Amino acid sequence: MQTRIHFHYLLVLAFIAPAVHAQSTPAKKELVAKILKIQQPGIEAMARGLVEQPAAELMQRAGLALNTRVAADKRDAVGKEIQADVKKYIDDAGPLIQARATRLAPTTIGTLLEEKFTEEELKQVVAIIESPAYNKFQQLGGDMQRVLTEKLIAETRPQIEPKVRAMEVSIAKRLGIPAPEEAAAAAAKPAAKAPAKAASK
Repeated sequence: MQTRIHFHYLLVLAFIAPAVHAQSTPAKKELVAKILKIQQPGIEAMARGLVEQPAAELMQRAGLALNTRVAADKRDAVGKEIQADVKKYIDDAGPLIQARATRLAPTTIGTLLEEKFTEEELKQVVAIIESPAYNKFQQLGGDMQRVLTEKLIAETRPQIEPKVRAMEVSIAKRLGIPAPEEAAAAAAKPAAKAPAKAASK
């Protein structure tokens, strides 16, 4: 969370800075390299997010399909296989895209910073992101998000849950599959017993 906020803050600064197209100098290149080094975890987190987002969406769709299209006694096994597939994808694609992001950063973010900022402004940026007070504030990022999220969920759950269920039912009808609640109820019902054969005379 901390490095991601740092990284987003840096990009915002770059885009709102006056478009002065300042000349590049060795000193500016050194300052930009220092900024990119500090922001390396944020760059990697951004790249990792690009890999994990489609995986998370796929896992969500797979979870719905498991409940409606896979027999109850096979769901655990199939679920573990899907998790293994997703893990393999992340393990394979994650390092690749992170390495590429690191290589591209100097010619993309670095170039943007050199164009938008003067040498003095770059020094100020370095001072900001290295400031102990600012770092302490950023370390609270996770806690700030957590306390807000917990309160938000608690206060909006009664209004949001019915809307989520209505959306699930609507989508299920469009797909021609049982809604999650209907599928769960059907799976919970015991199989009907076959009628007993009439006793032979």
